[in-house]
Amino acid sequence: MGWRVGVDVGGSFTDFAALDEADGRLVTLKVFSRPDAPGAEIEQGLGLLASQHGVAPQDVAYFTHGTTVGINTVIQRSGVRLALFTTAGFEDVLEMARLKMQRYHNLYARRPEPLIPRDRVFGIEERIRADGSVPMPVCRDSLLAAQRAARAAGAEGIVLAFLHGWRSDVNERAAEAILLEADPALPVFRASGIWPIIREYERTITACISGYVQPRVAHYLDRFEATLARLGVPAAPRITRSNGGVMGVRQAKAECVQMVLSGTASGVIGAGFIARECGFPKLLTLDIGGTSADLAVLTDGEAQYGTGEVIGDFQIHIPSVSVTSIGQGGGSIASVDDFGVLQVGPRSAGSSPGPACYGKGGTEPTITDAVAVLGLIGHSELGYSAVRLDVAAARAAVGRLATKLGTGTEETAASILDLSISAMYADASGLISRFGLDAREYSLLAFGGAGPMLACFLARELNMAGVVVPPTPGVLSALGGLVADLRSDFIRTIYATLQLGAEAPLQEALAAMRRDATTWLVDEQGFAGTPVLTLSAEMRYRGQSFEVDTPLDPAWVEAGDIDALRAAFDAEHERLYGHADAEEAVQVVTLRLVIAGETPKPQLRRIAEATGQPAPQATVQAFLEGAWQPVPLYARDALRAGHTFLGPAIVAQPDSTTCIPAGFAVAVDGFGNLIITPQAR
Repeated sequence: MGWRVGVDVGGSFTDFAALDEADGRLVTLKVFSRPDAPGAEIEQGLGLLASQHGVAPQDVAYFTHGTTVGINTVIQRSGVRLALFTTAGFEDVLEMARLKMQRYHNLYARRPEPLIPRDRVFGIEERIRADGSVPMPVCRDSLLAAQRAARAAGAEGIVLAFLHGWRSDVNERAAEAILLEADPALPVFRASGIWPIIREYERTITACISGYVQPRVAHYLDRFEATLARLGVPAAPRITRSNGGVMGVRQAKAECVQMVLSGTASGVIGAGFIARECGFPKLLTLDIGGTSADLAVLTDGEAQYGTGEVIGDFQIHIPSVSVTSIGQGGGSIASVDDFGVLQVGPRSAGSSPGPACYGKGGTEPTITDAVAVLGLIGHSELGYSAVRLDVAAARAAVGRLATKLGTGTEETAASILDLSISAMYADASGLISRFGLDAREYSLLAFGGAGPMLACFLARELNMAGVVVPPTPGVLSALGGLVADLRSDFIRTIYATLQLGAEAPLQEALAAMRRDATTWLVDEQGFAGTPVLTLSAEMRYRGQSFEVDTPLDPAWVEAGDIDALRAAFDAEHERLYGHADAEEAVQVVTLRLVIAGETPKPQLRRIAEATGQPAPQATVQAFLEGAWQPVPLYARDALRAGHTFLGPAIVAQPDSTTCIPAGFAVAVDGFGNLIITPQAR
């Protein structure tokens, strides 16, 4: 028995959650993230766990780690300079993309610049047909000429994405061997080896994102491993991945694309654990850190999964927890544009220099500074005493913005808050519409350092059932890493009509995926329990331009039951769109197998029952509803099960602050969750 430690590295803070396997005790803390010195925050946090809670590094039996280094690299466009080698005649694959505007309602919207500009895209003489035959092997002279040109253009890596590489990788493998033989120092990334999906753009952009972040992620993980080894942590670390599971560091370095959404997925998995244990059937999660606000849907504690999640300006086509990210984090910077209009985000102050009120050299006003000016934070320790709030610095930063706008400091701070809530509302409304939800039936589960601070304001605008704030909201993503299962996805592109004769390739693909999945879970991850296998297929009616992910029983494929497969697709299409076409032919595009190995879960503890009404710790002045007013301040650790009170109120705790405006009532449940509901109007 030892300690299980989960770590989540965010844009501003790095969160730690440590669980004692002997008695179920959970301890948490925060330290500032150190993008300037990766690994330093891990060393600092482990040192504090040892000195403050007696968690010695040698006692760590399980260690999980989630990070936003991948997604931040794409958002900030700070990755490696890449060249793209594609089939001659298809050099415009990134420029053309899908010819869709992300913001089609904005007449002034511009398509984002590709990660790899056109002058670093080179056509290679080679060809593979859609059936996998090879009429033209790779031309060595063409390939080496492109490699020399890529080097001359400053490329630090090469992505290979040839036409029909999903069907056969023979030409990409041959090209990789030739390139590495000629220049071993120039890394090569094969699209067919990263995620071999059908459709050229989707496979190419996924490979480009993987290559773009790989050097930075690998460097970070090297530093991370070295830090743990030097400190004497015996546990082999696991990395949270985009699909909500965990994997080993070796795999994470080789398959960086699988951890691009590592940090955001951890939060959703932690929220799902809380939802299942505490009995919250319908939730919309709100995770606000220093850089972004992330939203996801939970039904009966289960996250929604999909492909095509947006990372910065691009979609990434790997299985992942469905999360909508908005550039509205606590560190998002407020500014005035050339037209004199107030703007908030997506640029963030991060952890260095951070918001002005952190006293670390930041001078630009952020959402956190606005909340400080309004008197909603700063009445107790923040970030486990990592921050000593400088309200005067926050007022000075917001005041400079107020001068440009010709408004008062408090009014400007309130406008910053309103604008950030408006941006969240727009994206949250889209998420609710996408899944066909009735917002009145869903509560907002708020976490992250700033989630509880803004959740009630957003829930009020969305007309939601209420807000749930878990006991340690500021470190829920770190807890998510602790409860995440071992999980991996395996795919085979089939692209065949569902008819007699199609059972053989389906059976062969399923058998191969089973072997690969078992090897990964048992041999590579060392799992000794009973695995859970989930099978689905992306299917469509012939002529449709999109697929429907359809759950399947593996026994249907093994028995060659074509009718059962067809019936499953018709039923799923009917469920989603209200109709099905029993006469039209059905195509199976991709078969997908998910394997999972369950990891131990902590037991949530119930808190003591209340013996009376809660007493405020103090009364503070806060600027709400356009005026300064007295607001009761409650200490979170003094609240007991059954306590109730009304807003306006502020609840302070070391990892986060919960703001409850007027019109909301608060009740504390048996697990210590704050259940915040709107009062009848």
